[in-house]
Amino acid sequence: MQDSVLRNDQKENSVKVSKEQFMNSEDFLKQVPLFQSFRPEDMKLLSASVRAQSVKKGERLFQRGDQGGALYIIKEGSVKIVLPSRRGDEVVLAIFSERDFFGEMAILDGLPRSADAVALESCELLVLSRANFLAFLKNNENAIQHVLYSLSMRLRKTDDFLEDTCALNISARFAKKLVKLAETHGRQEENCILIDLDLTQSDLASMIGATRESINKELRLLREKGLISTTGHKIQIYNMERLKRRIHS
Repeated sequence: MQDSVLRNDQKENSVKVSKEQFMNSEDFLKQVPLFQSFRPEDMKLLSASVRAQSVKKGERLFQRGDQGGALYIIKEGSVKIVLPSRRGDEVVLAIFSERDFFGEMAILDGLPRSADAVALESCELLVLSRANFLAFLKNNENAIQHVLYSLSMRLRKTDDFLEDTCALNISARFAKKLVKLAETHGRQEENCILIDLDLTQSDLASMIGATRESINKELRLLREKGLISTTGHKIQIYNMERLKRRIHS
């Protein structure tokens, strides 16, 4: 009898956890720009359609050439999108963090994944299947517009990268990338802005079309000038204005 009561209690607790997780997902999805235009009834259906997924630091969510079967929404953590080369190194195309989504290209065009997705740190994700994602887009014009806007912005970033590679020297390109990382992923601390991403010097180099050796030189120069300090893969920025001036010097 006591065992039966215990099992019933466990079942009730399980139901409570499931309901709590459902509500947490719904509340979180309301904050994601892609879904903010959804009606309450659509949001409930969306929350019931997503599944939670946890990934460890360094884990690959998908690889180039995989079939694109899902859209990913970051609830916690950060993910880098990388293009592997035949030499074994990687080009970092983008970094996504909380409330960002990725993986939509293969879902929309039905073609294989064009790059790898790798967790920069332990992540909590919400995953939406291709069928459900397309169904929601079909019924929500504002969501379609947001997807098109996001794709357009990513194309513009590619254009900016090509323009910077042609027009700016390595010092200016690196300063611009640090400013952008600080604005999108930095955290204000007492006397600095902390960029706490697990990016290697090779990662930073690939983001601006440079070599690891040149990034090592730039980091040393910026430390000597007192603009930054580094601890492991963490970068502390102490003077954003001087760093920005290096972009145009």
